[in-house]
Amino acid sequence: MTDHDPAPRSRPLPGQHGEDYLAVVMATLETNKAEDVVTIDLRGKTSIADHMVICSATSSRAVAAIAGHIEMKLKEHGCTWLKVEGLPQADWVLIDAGDVIVHLFRPEVREFYNIEKMWGVAGPVRPVAADA
Repeated sequence: MTDHDPAPRSRPLPGQHGEDYLAVVMATLETNKAEDVVTIDLRGKTSIADHMVICSATSSRAVAAIAGHIEMKLKEHGCTWLKVEGLPQADWVLIDAGDVIVHLFRPEVREFYNIEKMWGVAGPVRPVAADA
């Protein structure tokens, strides 16, 4: 460990803040106009988290902005264990807040990875353009 590395933080115990942090994330996504929001209850399926939220934003800039707002709001609500990955490109940003994991995508990246399918949940339905 170097002088500027922060002290390692231990992951919170499961179930400590899940519902509170989920409410913060959902309110922030609504305020910031995230699209196609899907929540997955992971309790009893895995020990990685209690909740997963998958959503989209219209551009890399919007993905980064929404991710920044989520990070700020979670910290305001006492989330001391927070990891954010993917901000430089902002095609797919992962926010790990212990009991809540957020995947924020650009729509085409979300469609390509289709992580909802991995958890047995239908992803957002895209309208099919009618032939003229």
